[in-house]
Amino acid sequence: MSRIVLASSSPWRRDLLSRLGLPFTCASPDIDERPLANETPSALVHRLALAKAQRLADDFPQHLIIGSDQVAVFADQILGKPHSEQRAHEQLSSFSGQRVRFLTGLALIDTRLGSHRVAHEHYDVIFRQLSEAEIETYVAREQPLDSAGSFRMEGLGITLFERLEGDDPNTLIGLPLIRLCQWLREAGADPLTT
Repeated sequence: MSRIVLASSSPWRRDLLSRLGLPFTCASPDIDERPLANETPSALVHRLALAKAQRLADDFPQHLIIGSDQVAVFADQILGKPHSEQRAHEQLSSFSGQRVRFLTGLALIDTRLGSHRVAHEHYDVIFRQLSEAEIETYVAREQPLDSAGSFRMEGLGITLFERLEGDDPNTLIGLPLIRLCQWLREAGADPLTT
Protein backbone atom coordinates (compact mmCIF):
# COMPACT_ATOMS: atom_id res chain seq x y z
CA MET A 1 0.00 0.00 0.00
CA SER A 2 1.18 3.50 -0.74
CA ARG A 3 1.75 5.79 2.17
CA ILE A 4 -0.92 8.43 2.69
CA VAL A 5 -0.34 12.12 3.42
CA LEU A 6 -2.99 14.55 4.61
CA ALA A 7 -2.11 18.03 3.34
CA SER A 8 -3.63 19.84 6.29
CA SER A 9 -2.92 21.16 9.76
CA SER A 10 -6.61 20.87 10.72
CA PRO A 11 -7.15 18.68 13.79
CA TRP A 12 -10.71 18.01 12.58
CA ARG A 13 -9.57 16.66 9.22
CA ARG A 14 -6.92 14.60 10.97
CA ASP A 15 -9.56 13.12 13.30
CA LEU A 16 -11.84 12.32 10.37
CA LEU A 17 -9.11 10.57 8.38
CA SER A 18 -8.01 8.59 11.45
CA ARG A 19 -11.47 6.96 11.52
CA LEU A 20 -10.46 4.92 8.47
CA GLY A 21 -7.72 3.12 10.40
CA LEU A 22 -5.08 3.71 7.73
CA PRO A 23 -1.64 4.99 8.68
CA PHE A 24 -1.01 8.51 7.43
CA THR A 25 1.22 11.53 7.88
CA CYS A 26 0.07 15.13 8.23
CA ALA A 27 1.96 17.96 6.59
CA SER A 28 0.85 21.56 6.40
CA PRO A 29 0.97 23.17 2.97
CA ASP A 30 1.57 26.90 2.88
CA ILE A 31 -0.63 28.39 0.18
CA ASP A 32 -2.50 31.62 -0.43
CA GLU A 33 -6.18 30.82 0.19
CA ARG A 34 -7.65 34.09 -1.06
CA PRO A 35 -10.24 33.77 -3.86
CA LEU A 36 -9.33 34.95 -7.33
CA ALA A 37 -11.34 37.71 -8.98
CA ASN A 38 -14.77 36.40 -10.06
CA GLU A 39 -13.92 32.87 -8.85
CA THR A 40 -17.00 30.78 -8.06
CA PRO A 41 -17.17 28.95 -4.72
CA SER A 42 -16.88 25.53 -6.39
CA ALA A 43 -13.90 26.66 -8.50
CA LEU A 44 -12.25 28.06 -5.38
CA VAL A 45 -12.49 24.85 -3.34
CA HIS A 46 -11.35 22.76 -6.33
CA ARG A 47 -8.32 24.99 -6.86
CA LEU A 48 -7.33 25.18 -3.19
CA ALA A 49 -7.80 21.46 -2.45
CA LEU A 50 -5.60 20.58 -5.41
CA ALA A 51 -3.04 23.30 -4.63
CA LYS A 52 -2.65 22.01 -1.06
CA ALA A 53 -1.94 18.49 -2.28
CA GLN A 54 0.33 19.68 -5.11
CA ARG A 55 2.38 21.78 -2.69
CA LEU A 56 3.52 18.55 -0.99
CA ALA A 57 3.98 16.37 -4.07
CA ASP A 58 7.74 16.92 -4.42
CA ASP A 59 8.31 16.12 -0.75
CA PHE A 60 6.30 12.89 -0.83
CA PRO A 61 7.10 10.76 -3.88
CA GLN A 62 5.33 7.39 -4.03
CA HIS A 63 2.46 8.65 -1.87
CA LEU A 64 -1.23 9.36 -1.98
CA ILE A 65 -1.68 13.00 -0.97
CA ILE A 66 -5.07 14.26 0.19
CA GLY A 67 -5.96 17.94 -0.06
CA SER A 68 -9.18 19.55 1.10
CA ASP A 69 -10.61 23.02 1.41
CA GLN A 70 -13.95 24.39 2.53
CA VAL A 71 -15.97 27.55 2.11
CA ALA A 72 -19.35 28.61 3.36
CA VAL A 73 -21.72 30.37 0.95
CA PHE A 74 -24.56 32.62 2.05
CA ALA A 75 -26.56 35.02 -0.14
CA ASP A 76 -24.23 34.21 -3.06
CA GLN A 77 -21.21 35.39 -1.05
CA ILE A 78 -18.22 33.32 0.00
CA LEU A 79 -17.79 33.55 3.75
CA GLY A 80 -14.33 33.45 5.20
CA LYS A 81 -13.27 32.59 8.71
CA PRO A 82 -14.44 35.35 11.03
CA HIS A 83 -11.11 35.86 12.88
CA SER A 84 -12.88 38.07 15.48
CA GLU A 85 -15.74 37.68 17.93
CA GLN A 86 -17.53 40.65 16.39
CA ARG A 87 -17.40 39.17 12.90
CA ALA A 88 -18.50 35.74 14.21
CA HIS A 89 -21.46 37.40 15.93
CA GLU A 90 -22.37 39.26 12.71
CA GLN A 91 -22.20 36.08 10.62
CA LEU A 92 -24.34 34.06 13.02
CA SER A 93 -26.89 36.88 13.33
CA SER A 94 -27.30 36.95 9.56
CA PHE A 95 -27.72 33.14 9.45
CA SER A 96 -30.62 33.08 11.94
CA GLY A 97 -33.49 31.19 10.28
CA GLN A 98 -31.50 30.87 7.03
CA ARG A 99 -29.75 28.21 4.90
CA VAL A 100 -25.96 28.23 4.53
CA ARG A 101 -24.24 25.97 2.00
CA PHE A 102 -20.84 24.51 2.72
CA LEU A 103 -18.70 23.41 -0.21
CA THR A 104 -15.78 21.12 0.52
CA GLY A 105 -13.20 20.47 -2.15
CA LEU A 106 -11.33 17.17 -2.16
CA ALA A 107 -8.19 16.29 -4.11
CA LEU A 108 -6.15 13.10 -4.23
CA ILE A 109 -2.76 13.08 -5.92
CA ASP A 110 -1.04 9.77 -6.61
CA THR A 111 2.62 10.71 -6.92
CA ARG A 112 3.44 7.15 -8.01
CA LEU A 113 1.50 7.70 -11.21
CA GLY A 114 1.59 11.48 -11.49
CA SER A 115 -2.21 11.54 -11.51
CA HIS A 116 -4.81 13.44 -9.56
CA ARG A 117 -8.54 13.66 -8.92
CA VAL A 118 -10.49 16.63 -7.65
CA ALA A 119 -14.16 17.16 -6.82
CA HIS A 120 -16.36 18.89 -4.29
CA GLU A 121 -19.30 17.99 -2.11
CA HIS A 122 -21.90 20.27 -0.59
CA TYR A 123 -23.74 20.18 2.69
CA ASP A 124 -26.49 22.56 3.76
CA VAL A 125 -27.08 23.87 7.26
CA ILE A 126 -30.47 25.35 8.10
CA PHE A 127 -30.14 27.55 11.16
CA ARG A 128 -32.97 27.90 13.66
CA GLN A 129 -34.02 31.35 14.84
CA LEU A 130 -31.21 32.51 17.13
CA SER A 131 -31.47 35.11 19.88
CA GLU A 132 -28.72 37.66 20.43
CA ALA A 133 -28.03 36.12 23.85
CA GLU A 134 -27.63 32.63 22.32
CA ILE A 135 -25.21 33.96 19.72
CA GLU A 136 -23.17 35.83 22.32
CA THR A 137 -23.01 32.77 24.57
CA TYR A 138 -22.09 30.49 21.70
CA VAL A 139 -19.29 32.72 20.41
CA ALA A 140 -17.88 33.26 23.91
CA ARG A 141 -17.91 29.55 24.77
CA GLU A 142 -16.89 28.01 21.44
CA GLN A 143 -14.58 30.73 20.05
CA PRO A 144 -15.23 29.62 16.41
CA LEU A 145 -12.92 32.29 15.00
CA ASP A 146 -11.01 29.93 12.69
CA SER A 147 -14.10 28.14 11.33
CA ALA A 148 -15.88 28.99 8.09
CA GLY A 149 -19.40 30.06 9.00
CA SER A 150 -18.47 30.89 12.61
CA PHE A 151 -19.43 27.53 14.11
CA ARG A 152 -17.98 24.12 14.86
CA MET A 153 -20.13 21.14 14.06
CA GLU A 154 -17.89 19.06 16.35
CA GLY A 155 -18.96 21.02 19.41
CA LEU A 156 -21.81 23.30 20.41
CA GLY A 157 -22.47 24.25 16.78
CA ILE A 158 -25.11 21.53 16.62
CA THR A 159 -27.26 23.60 19.01
CA LEU A 160 -27.63 26.32 16.36
CA PHE A 161 -29.37 24.22 13.72
CA GLU A 162 -32.90 23.34 12.75
CA ARG A 163 -31.71 20.65 10.35
CA LEU A 164 -28.85 19.46 8.13
CA GLU A 165 -29.09 18.32 4.51
CA GLY A 166 -26.52 16.45 2.47
CA ASP A 167 -25.06 13.09 1.48
CA ASP A 168 -22.02 12.90 3.77
CA PRO A 169 -22.03 14.66 7.16
CA ASN A 170 -18.22 14.50 7.21
CA THR A 171 -18.31 17.06 4.41
CA LEU A 172 -19.52 19.67 6.89
CA ILE A 173 -16.55 19.01 9.17
CA GLY A 174 -14.14 19.34 6.25
CA LEU A 175 -13.34 15.98 4.63
CA PRO A 176 -15.85 14.09 2.44
CA LEU A 177 -15.04 10.56 3.59
CA ILE A 178 -17.49 8.68 1.37
CA ARG A 179 -15.89 10.00 -1.83
CA LEU A 180 -12.39 9.74 -0.34
CA CYS A 181 -12.96 6.07 0.53
CA GLN A 182 -14.01 5.40 -3.07
CA TRP A 183 -10.86 7.05 -4.38
CA LEU A 184 -8.62 5.27 -1.88
CA ARG A 185 -10.11 1.89 -2.83
CA GLU A 186 -9.44 2.64 -6.49
CA ALA A 187 -5.84 3.61 -5.62
CA GLY A 188 -5.23 0.34 -3.77
CA ALA A 189 -5.62 1.69 -0.22
CA ASP A 190 -8.97 0.20 0.80
CA PRO A 191 -9.50 0.67 4.55
CA LEU A 192 -11.30 -2.68 4.73
CA THR A 193 -8.70 -4.81 2.97
CA THR A 194 -5.40 -3.06 3.69
